Amino acid sequence: MGQKINPLGFRLGTTQNHHSFWFAQPKSFSLGLQEDEKIRDCIKNYVQKNMRISSGFEGIARIEIQKRIDLIQVIIHIGFPNLLIEGRKRGIEELQTNVQKELNSTNRRLNIAITRVEKPYGQPNILAEYIALQLKNRVSFRKAMKKAIELTEQTDTKGIQVQIAGRIDGKEIARVEWIREGRVPLQTIRAKIDYCSYTVRTIYGVLGIKIWIFVEGK
Repeated sequence: MGQKINPLGFRLGTTQNHHSFWFAQPKSFSLGLQEDEKIRDCIKNYVQKNMRISSGFEGIARIEIQKRIDLIQVIIHIGFPNLLIEGRKRGIEELQTNVQKELNSTNRRLNIAITRVEKPYGQPNILAEYIALQLKNRVSFRKAMKKAIELTEQTDTKGIQVQIAGRIDGKEIARVEWIREGRVPLQTIRAKIDYCSYTVRTIYGVLGIKIWIFVEGK
């Protein structure tokens, strides 16, 4: 008992799709993986640098990457209309040139598209970011967790589980605290579950946030 598996990898091919679509020979597979990581990091860094201070967080739900021989297609699923959308086309073009420089790839075009997520607080990444922001502002972790669950309940999800681990509230001993609302059937493969793990750096040290959202299924 007690074996843990990533809920997304567990459901690949049934209710979950890959966030990266491409094919590579075994020898060059690791290079492709590093390239994906570079693209994602570059986009997140750009958004962090250019976002308005008042909004506080990025609001990126996920980044999908599709690669062909001559083209890299990147789709950014975004929760809130931040600088990338408000800053007209110039923002996206600037981001494209930044990522292209990072990749150093001359023989492939890069195309970045942005899609809005209808219910941002139904996305675990955006929720985790919201909780992280609250924890950095020294809000009580229980209050932050309960507020996050309230926001999710407005998006008609069937259940949510939030877990925070580390030196919570600056206590000497690290511990794990979690809270669940509704059903979260992690053993059922047919149940569509969204999951994310997020790291937040506070003045006490690093805290880990994990969120499971039961979207649909039996």
